[in-house]
Amino acid sequence: MEKVFRITDEDGIHARPATALVNTANKFAGAEVFAEANDKKVTLKSILGVLSLGLEQGDLIKLTVEGDNAAEALQALTDVMVKEGLGEVNA
Repeated sequence: MEKVFRITDEDGIHARPATALVNTANKFAGAEVFAEANDKKVTLKSILGVLSLGLEQGDLIKLTVEGDNAAEALQALTDVMVKEGLGEVNA
């Protein structure tokens, strides 16, 4: 399962929001969670991986979830992206 978001936060994805995403991803031990942007794919369970994407306002990020509770994990990550004002679903 996957979803693409456009980063809307004027500061992009920096340490605080990256931590919120990583903490949410790590709640789902049976799921593999990846973030892909700028031709780079990293695990969303690593703060350094997320920060290494260098996401800025206007960038697209694709979140991919595989394994146990994939739908639930993707919904939880979507909630973090939208409720924290980080990004919006890119339809």
